[in-house]
Amino acid sequence: MSHTYAQSYGDYFHSYSVVGVLAVVGVLFVAVAFSANRLLRPVVPTPEKLLTYECGVDPVGEGWAHTQVRYYVYAFLYVIFAVDSIFLFPWATVFAAPGYGATTLVEMFVFLGFLAIGLLYAWKKGVLTWT
Repeated sequence: MSHTYAQSYGDYFHSYSVVGVLAVVGVLFVAVAFSANRLLRPVVPTPEKLLTYECGVDPVGEGWAHTQVRYYVYAFLYVIFAVDSIFLFPWATVFAAPGYGATTLVEMFVFLGFLAIGLLYAWKKGVLTWT
C-alpha cells in the first residue's frame, strides 16, 4: 500500500514539475525576445519621434480631454454582469447533480436577487439612461 501511495505522490509532483518547466520556458522565451529586440532595434531619436502621437494627428493644445463618466459606468456594469453570468455555468452543472437540486436552486435565486437589487439601484440612480 505504501508503494501505491508513494507512486501517486510522485505523479502528483511530476505534474507540477511539468507546469513549472513550462512556466520557466515561457519566461525565458519572453526574456530572450525582449533582449533580442533591444539589441537589434535601431535607436535614432528625433524630435518627431519624441512627440506625442495619436491617430495621425499632430498634438495641438493641451493633453487634457474631458470624458464623461457614464461611459465608464456602462462598461463597469457590463463587466459586473458578464462576470456574474459566468457563475451560472458551474451552477447549472451542480444543479444537474443528484442531491443538489433544491439547495442550489435557492442559492441561485439569492444570487440573482443580489443582481436584481444592483440593477434596480443603478436604474433608480439614473445610470442606465442614455442622454
